[in-house]
Amino acid sequence: MGKLVVVSGSAGSGKGAVLKELFNIADYKYSVSATTRKPRSGEADGVNYYFLSLEEYLNRLRNGEMLEHVEYSGNLYGTPRRPIEKMLSEGFSVILEIEVEGALCVKEKFPEAVLIFLSPPTYAELERRLRARNTETEEVIRKRLEIAVAESKSIWRYDYLVVNETGGQKQAAFNIHCIIEAEKCRNAPRRAEEFLEGYFET
Repeated sequence: MGKLVVVSGSAGSGKGAVLKELFNIADYKYSVSATTRKPRSGEADGVNYYFLSLEEYLNRLRNGEMLEHVEYSGNLYGTPRRPIEKMLSEGFSVILEIEVEGALCVKEKFPEAVLIFLSPPTYAELERRLRARNTETEEVIRKRLEIAVAESKSIWRYDYLVVNETGGQKQAAFNIHCIIEAEKCRNAPRRAEEFLEGYFET
């Protein structure tokens, strides 16, 4: 059985770069979200998102098929349960990259999920990274910094905190990989029971 791993972090934390390195380390699977928005040019169903009609999305939501969901800019976004459960049953660990509110919802519905918060070493470094992009207005940067402050207050609700030092995305990815491997060996009651079922067989 694989592990469901939820990675959160504010804009500027380096999630994209770290996860890219993580997928180079082992055969992890990425959880594809569902949305009611229309596909953009170059996007493919089942790759970028599962593109659903509003009726289909709401049906799945009512049937408990979403681990979490949010509304953003007039569209609905959520994490389908079935693909994740299938990949986990096949022995793969699944990486889910979502924001704090969604991560905590997943933990409520899927207590075995491992929550990892990825953070730059300091708030000053976070601001430096956001400004170094040179792609956003001062207003957007300020808004992202405000969100980062709010999200940082939920760090204690995560199982692990991984610091992404400047230029240290490979080390951060390796740290996440080590966490996942350790979690596979955690002696939870369910794992112990499954292990002992076959332990005394000859």
